[in-house]
Amino acid sequence: MIGVNKVILIGNLGKDPEIVMFDNVKKASFPLATTEQYKNHEGIKIDETEWHNIVCWRGLADVADKFLKKSMQVYIEGKLKSRQWEDRDGNKRRTVEVVAENFKILTKNYTMQNTNYLNSQQNVESHDMMDEFSTGEFTMDTDNNLSEISSDDLRFKTNKDLPF
Repeated sequence: MIGVNKVILIGNLGKDPEIVMFDNVKKASFPLATTEQYKNHEGIKIDETEWHNIVCWRGLADVADKFLKKSMQVYIEGKLKSRQWEDRDGNKRRTVEVVAENFKILTKNYTMQNTNYLNSQQNVESHDMMDEFSTGEFTMDTDNNLSEISSDDLRFKTNKDLPF
């Protein structure tokens, strides 16, 4: 039987990405806070925050290093991965992380640096494309390093446009 390991989160970075290099492979890691709101039985609104450990590798780690900053809101897709190790005192430790496969910056007004970086990496010449990036909403994925998907690409006009 085949299983599914898929995580989708929208939250805010708890700190700037921490960068580590392993044999010329870049790793970026950062905490992400997601907050759910609900009303308790007395009608009082409660905010419940959950913290997630996010890990990005290779090209996605490079993009995270260049663009992500503390408190930014991001959409992240990835998978859960647990790992074990032994600490300095010989105690067995275990953690669960979200290994990001792609992310989208949702924070507005984060434009100039994004546009300049993407232009230099992809030789973007179209002003229409640059307008898409100026919203601060773009996607980086590990399969097509530094490829973009506009929100218009994800909107379906009619049921006939749906892929199923």
